[in-house]
Amino acid sequence: MGQAREVMDRLTEALTTTPDIKAVGELFAADAVAVTPDEGEIHGRDNIVEYWKHMTEAVPEATFEAVYSCEVGDTAIDEGYFSGKNTGPLVLPSGESLPATQKEIRIRGVDFATIDADGRIASYRLYFDQMDFLGQLGLLPDELSA
Repeated sequence: MGQAREVMDRLTEALTTTPDIKAVGELFAADAVAVTPDEGEIHGRDNIVEYWKHMTEAVPEATFEAVYSCEVGDTAIDEGYFSGKNTGPLVLPSGESLPATQKEIRIRGVDFATIDADGRIASYRLYFDQMDFLGQLGLLPDELSA
């Protein structure tokens, strides 16, 4: 197992079951860039940590079930299922928040983490189906969630 894989595994651990936002921050480079389906491009460690803080507060006891993982050079890739119960507010890209739905979610996603020479995540990409996520939370109009 290489350094990228170790860092990705530490990130997954820090985001699930008992989230550790401080550990998340330590894994990202100060000038890191993350791309997410819901927030778009996020620049800087502090902003990336804030993104993950909101997600871990919305689904505080989430788990990740890996379906596929690999490492290519300085990049680790994970595909799997993010699952949990929405028991905290869901912060929207606008800054508004929605109350917890108390619904269980299980969404399939893929993430890529590329590390720099210091062993920190310099580039991070996350992909998941937002419509599936919102539908499972019961936040879509009936005609869209069918």
